[in-house]
Amino acid sequence: MENRYIHIHQELIDACRAGHRNAQYEIYKRYYKAMYNTSLRIVNNSAEAEDIMQESFLDAFQRLDSYTGEGSFGSWLKRIVINRSLDSLRKTKETLSIEENGIDLPEEQEDDHEDETLYQVAEVKRAISQLPGDCRVILSLFLLEGYDHEEISQILNISNQLSRTRYSRARQKLAGMLKGNNRHAFSTN
Repeated sequence: MENRYIHIHQELIDACRAGHRNAQYEIYKRYYKAMYNTSLRIVNNSAEAEDIMQESFLDAFQRLDSYTGEGSFGSWLKRIVINRSLDSLRKTKETLSIEENGIDLPEEQEDDHEDETLYQVAEVKRAISQLPGDCRVILSLFLLEGYDHEEISQILNISNQLSRTRYSRARQKLAGMLKGNNRHAFSTN
């Protein structure tokens, strides 16, 4: 018995295999935001993430015959994006720049709790973007992309134990950063 995944967009995927540009555009429209965000969380550079996302779609459409249907199309595409993002990090070996995104808090809101929650989410995102590349990648893959340590170890070509260790250290760094930020940010309450 064959374990083939029946994808909700199977007709579009089949049309893409046949080379139909409209079907490729439809697949692109359905997945580009998620793939861009996945890459952005890894490379921490908007322009680079955009390039990686575009190249990943081109690569996916060229290699569509290698999609066997054993998993969802989205997870297959995400794996391409993650691999390209990691390749980009390996090639550049650059010191990651911190993109400061201003946090716009409304001046007056009835629900202060909602404002604080939005502020905290923005702080977590900012703190993750400030982490060194290996920490940010592990946290992104585990917390945001939902991979387990076995999958992460395969993606990064490291041992399962090293994946767990790096995740633990990254989580500690993130907690330390957030704890330091919270002393200043929420002392006005």
